[in-house]
Amino acid sequence: MKTLQSFIAGRWIGSEPAQQLRSAVNGKPVASTHGEAIDFAEAAAHARRVGVPNLLKLDFQQRSERLKAMAKLLAERKEELYAVSAHTGATRTDSWIDIEGGSGTLFAYASVGGNELPSGNVVHEGPAMPLGKKGGFAGTHILVPRGGVAVHINAFNFPVWGLLEKFAPSFLAGMPCIGKPATSTSYLTEAAVRLLVESGLLPEGALQLVIGSTGDLLDRLDGSDVVTFTGSADTAARLRVHPNVVRQSIPFNAEADSLNCAVLAPDVTPDDEEFDLFVKEVAREMTVKAGQKCTAIRRAIVPKAYVDEVAKRLAARLAKVVVGDPSMEDVRMGALASHAQQADVADRVRALAENAEVVFSERNGFAPRGEGVADGAFFSPTLLLARNPMTDDAVHDIEAFGPVSTLMAYDGLDEALALAARGKGSLVGTLVTKDPATAARFVPAAAALHGRILILDREAAVESTGHGSPLPVLKHGGPGRAGGGEELGGVRAVKHYLQRTAVQGSPTMLAAVTGEHIRGAKVRESDVHPFRKYFEDLQIGDSLLTHRRTVSEADLVNFGGISGDYFYMHFDEIAAKDSQFGKRIAHGYFVLSAAAGLFVSPAPGPVLANYGLDTLRFVKPVGIGDTIRARLTAKRKVDKKKDQGVVAWDVEVTNQDGELVASYDILTLVAKRG
Repeated sequence: MKTLQSFIAGRWIGSEPAQQLRSAVNGKPVASTHGEAIDFAEAAAHARRVGVPNLLKLDFQQRSERLKAMAKLLAERKEELYAVSAHTGATRTDSWIDIEGGSGTLFAYASVGGNELPSGNVVHEGPAMPLGKKGGFAGTHILVPRGGVAVHINAFNFPVWGLLEKFAPSFLAGMPCIGKPATSTSYLTEAAVRLLVESGLLPEGALQLVIGSTGDLLDRLDGSDVVTFTGSADTAARLRVHPNVVRQSIPFNAEADSLNCAVLAPDVTPDDEEFDLFVKEVAREMTVKAGQKCTAIRRAIVPKAYVDEVAKRLAARLAKVVVGDPSMEDVRMGALASHAQQADVADRVRALAENAEVVFSERNGFAPRGEGVADGAFFSPTLLLARNPMTDDAVHDIEAFGPVSTLMAYDGLDEALALAARGKGSLVGTLVTKDPATAARFVPAAAALHGRILILDREAAVESTGHGSPLPVLKHGGPGRAGGGEELGGVRAVKHYLQRTAVQGSPTMLAAVTGEHIRGAKVRESDVHPFRKYFEDLQIGDSLLTHRRTVSEADLVNFGGISGDYFYMHFDEIAAKDSQFGKRIAHGYFVLSAAAGLFVSPAPGPVLANYGLDTLRFVKPVGIGDTIRARLTAKRKVDKKKDQGVVAWDVEVTNQDGELVASYDILTLVAKRG
């Protein structure tokens, strides 16, 4: 039997077996934890002294490339992880959510970093704001790496995804991680970490793994560190008030199990397609991962008139679910992750059944398939019914973390909202409706107590990822009982691991700090047009002030003919005179086009293409006879590929009085000399 090892300070630790870990499928030993104590002072010091410098030798763009390479590695070696995952009781589909969901999250954050973060290790969270009347004093915000370590404490249900969905944004932010998986399924986390360590893609010190207890690790942290936790609300509450976490003001992010709900709206009848969508969604959330998801539907809230019909259809669907050894082709639901979990769920179902009817349970012919399954941690899908949920506290307080859900009858949408709120904060809620007006009323009222809300109808169902699927681009977390934290959500998660600081000074100094041109900062003008410079040669602040151009009536007529834009403000002398401008004005897009004509360098050169325009504002109208000119300044550079980079150019278009008439950024691909 294998003894699992921790990866601490660049070496694998552990040879002496300690706690035995059993297969959830047949009860046979799979592995054991190690008995050797971990020196957590060494682990924390290694992260700071080795991990931080090594991560910061790379910038956001380079760390994004590393994440992409790690994602490819895990995708290529996934079958090795699937083989280990089978011991957790997971079906192939369950393991796909965990394993390929994990590598998919790495891919997603590689994309987030590549598309939304700069070269370097400073994020300018602008825009800069003038703080004086003469333009010599301004302020802005920057985000920088914290210089500490992120401690990630994870739950047993997603041994791979749980680690990687926290690791990806913290790695991208330049913060080394110490990951602590739940012990019962830590053998799968260890297998994934071994693949990453052996690949050589991890900078030394970037990731450490703790098998077993965290010991005095939290006592070793300081204010530059971060702690994240996924698991029960009770454990989250204890960790949140750890003396050192409180004393050092260490950021603590919790994502806790919650009593998530799904509401069948009163506009949906048993004859509607949405009615069956509701039944299907509840059944799926009960059986995927054997209901062991922090996002699973624990409370299914249904109009009183239809609760018995929903119960009937759900019971019929659950009766068709084949439970057993996940290696068997026809099995659709596996075991709970451990025998301790099996006992815990049984206790909680008994408590719930004291006030609720049992609609479907092991009494309906529960017989797991497969050899040796009698010693496995299997549990029957269990559906309960609370006919008076407004007077039953237990169904809103007790969570059975398995294939268990409770139907709740309601009378009117206001009562449905009240029942949803009784969960005291949830990660996710679902509303099944065919009426947009119902959605418009329900969602804003329910949003205050839910981290995410899925609106499900026949149109969305074609592509819906489902109630229980957190996505990298959307926030994962919820208020109250759900922990009050946030994970994922695209670049938001990266910013959780960075320190935000306000910076004040002259525009020139702010430009030096942020690595971006700030208006009012000193610029560099030369005889070489900025568009004639290769990416490596171009410097932030390189600038061109163009010659002038006077706008004529012919310009308006010609642009209208080319564009088809004959808006009255450009062509109707009388109507324009009666407007707030008092005269005919040029098309805004003509001003843009004219400015481009002023600053482009038309001959072939390093600038390859213009692929975007940001922050466009038409500040002041341009009339016939006005004279415009443009200032083009290199604002920001992002080193994207071996042969090219992206340059953002600040463009200011002014009139004959020096007044700003148009303001925007253009984005170009610029070739490298190499």
